[in-house]
Amino acid sequence: MPGDPGPAARPYGRTVPAATKATKRTKKATTPTLGTGLSADDLSDIMSLLRGADSVELKLTVPDSERRSAVAALELDPLDAQIRQVWFLDTPDLTLDQSGVVARVRRVQSRPHDSVVKLRPVVPEHLPPDLRRSPSFVVEMDAMPGGHVCSGSLKGKLGGDEVREAVAGRRPTKKLFSKEQRAFFATHAPEGLELGDLTYLGPITVMKLKSAPPGFGRRLVTELWFYPDGSRILELSTKCAPSETFQVAAETRAFLGDRDVDLTGAQQTKTAAALKFFASELASAAPAAG
Repeated sequence: MPGDPGPAARPYGRTVPAATKATKRTKKATTPTLGTGLSADDLSDIMSLLRGADSVELKLTVPDSERRSAVAALELDPLDAQIRQVWFLDTPDLTLDQSGVVARVRRVQSRPHDSVVKLRPVVPEHLPPDLRRSPSFVVEMDAMPGGHVCSGSLKGKLGGDEVREAVAGRRPTKKLFSKEQRAFFATHAPEGLELGDLTYLGPITVMKLKSAPPGFGRRLVTELWFYPDGSRILELSTKCAPSETFQVAAETRAFLGDRDVDLTGAQQTKTAAALKFFASELASAAPAAG
């Protein structure tokens, strides 16, 4: 189940000398299976990134035509799912996304809400030591059929109605992000672009279910994203330590294959689908020039 290649993004730090090398690392490994059919360069690249990652998330999106059969095969109970609301923040022409930066806020049922500023791709060895020491910062490799990407995320917790108030315009957007997150954003966002300049793209309703399917022996996370146009993305994922990546990938593929879950469908990325949808909606709503 390998990697989400992510947007064409600038690597960590605009002044990092090895920027070109980092970008190449993100574009490699477009083979359909992790650890199978990889060139020596691809394998070396993956191993290098794994050494610096805190965790690995193996992902697979299931074609919507196969969604019901996959849910039944995995014995998933939707009544156990947690409801979430997600907003991304960007400009109408997705300037932030084009710079490799993701800003997101989320409301979570029966749990603290949260915010994140994410940068991808990153090369872990190039990250500043003080950033790596932050308890709020995580380096994770995402892997799905088609590629892989390493990202760095600075997370924050929110409470009460902070997100709803901000989306409604009753609270400044920057108040949803910690001082540390705002500094991280300022370092990597396009020059002159501030959090207050961004538009809320959402909400997207998400159902998230954590389960332990019989015969798997690991926790499987299922997310069903409902987009406003009626489309859906079903994503299956499991996390593991970097040292376990190849073994867990093989075990996961075998488990899903045994249950006839489609491993060959075209992969979709939740963030990219959301940004594309809302950018198109904003463009359609904009008054015609002239």
